Amino acid sequence: MILHEREIWFLTGSQGLYGEETLAQVAEQSRRIAEQLGESLAFRLVWKPVLTDAASIRRVCLEANASDACVGVIAWMHTFSPAKMWIAGLDALRTPLLHLHTQANVALPWSSIDMDFMNLNQAAHGDREFGYIQSRLGVARKTVAGHVSDPAVAARIGAWARAAAGRAEVGSLRLARFGDNMRDVAVTEGDKVEAQLRFGVSVNTYGVNDLVAVVDAAADSEVDDLVAEYEDSYKVAPELRAGGERHDSLRYAARIELGLRHFLTEGGFGAFTTNFEDLGGLRQLPGLAVQRLMADGYGFGGEGDWKTSVLLRTLKTMAAGLEGGTSFMEDYTYHLAPGQEVILGAHMLEVCPTIAAGVPSCEIHPLGIGGREDPVRLVFDAEPGPAVVIGLSDMGERFRLVANEIDVVAPAEPLPNLPVARAVWRPRPNLSTSAEAWLTAGGPHHTVLSSALTGEELTDLADMLSVELLVIDADTTPRQFAKEIRWNQAYYRLAQGF
Repeated sequence: MILHEREIWFLTGSQGLYGEETLAQVAEQSRRIAEQLGESLAFRLVWKPVLTDAASIRRVCLEANASDACVGVIAWMHTFSPAKMWIAGLDALRTPLLHLHTQANVALPWSSIDMDFMNLNQAAHGDREFGYIQSRLGVARKTVAGHVSDPAVAARIGAWARAAAGRAEVGSLRLARFGDNMRDVAVTEGDKVEAQLRFGVSVNTYGVNDLVAVVDAAADSEVDDLVAEYEDSYKVAPELRAGGERHDSLRYAARIELGLRHFLTEGGFGAFTTNFEDLGGLRQLPGLAVQRLMADGYGFGGEGDWKTSVLLRTLKTMAAGLEGGTSFMEDYTYHLAPGQEVILGAHMLEVCPTIAAGVPSCEIHPLGIGGREDPVRLVFDAEPGPAVVIGLSDMGERFRLVANEIDVVAPAEPLPNLPVARAVWRPRPNLSTSAEAWLTAGGPHHTVLSSALTGEELTDLADMLSVELLVIDADTTPRQFAKEIRWNQAYYRLAQGF
């Protein structure tokens, strides 16, 4: 998940017509633009030599496809690069593409401008040639226009780069399901073969007792160290501390975490699911362990919900290093007082502490389902601020992402009798419109809540994965949203024939 291990390649187009002296200037200015852009990205930006013929263009596109480090390609036509040279390369390219429409200089040198300057700085029409061939070939890409010194331009490119990292992550992701999904539940089901074909993720089920064996084998010394870490990191309830009457429960929670980490690490898994209906020999439903693994970047879905687990891992990869958090979430209940409508989101135990306001409390309470010992969990309120909730549904012939822009708020009153982590939010444009649109779209009840990402990263990710995205925001109306769904249904049905 370390973003600096990912690369974005910077390609510059020109042609041999201009001569070596001009091409040397093109290369020097291109390097400078790449360096300036690279300072604003969370990735290593790799500048490639200026491209002037079809063979070198195709070669670098194939190299980008083959590189495990390269997650995206930025292309800029510094001068005029005849677009027929790009046909073979663009046709072969399978790596996400961003077309950067920029130029070396911010301002024109009005008093000194001459034909040499004009011949050197031709992106204004060179990029139009490149834009045409991309559209002619039907190449999926993001187009960003403006100088790289503009923070807005850098931010849009940065959002695309993070989406590219998410796309690369899901393309090689391995997910472990401990048990199946909750019985008789529809939305957590899905086509795993289609998911592997569409996204690249490999989803496989493992017996819960395979995990139990690793949990039981955790060394006492490792348990001691992890319990000490808990006491240093959280406000641990007195009964869970050393000498407390429930201390053994905290130690068993630590065993679950150690076992889960070992199993996931050994298997190369970046995401997992659990199910309270299938706990095998586990004494507790994993709570604290799941919360801490999510905080470290693992994807998770409750009740065997592998799609949400995949989505969480992907979005956590995209959000790495940004302010804010990203968590598994579920719309639980509403506050419907007129003018004060909000949603209370939570889950049985598993909400990620990256969204917490303040230091979480480590507590133990009964759980009415699962038929096991009382589980240990972290309890907290979410940090207020703008955020987005997003869910992934299998619609049969395609996958659909549904996102709602929200504002997380503090609870109107304390929640002393609710012993789980939770978030309270005001959905945009309002609760009734948001709920009607979400239900009309068939959005799932399990979601990912992120205060680190925005709609731009989500849009870029959906485009890269060729997945439908429906966004509910401040401008949404039920009538227009229903029309968008109908239009999308027609489009995606027609697109399957191409």
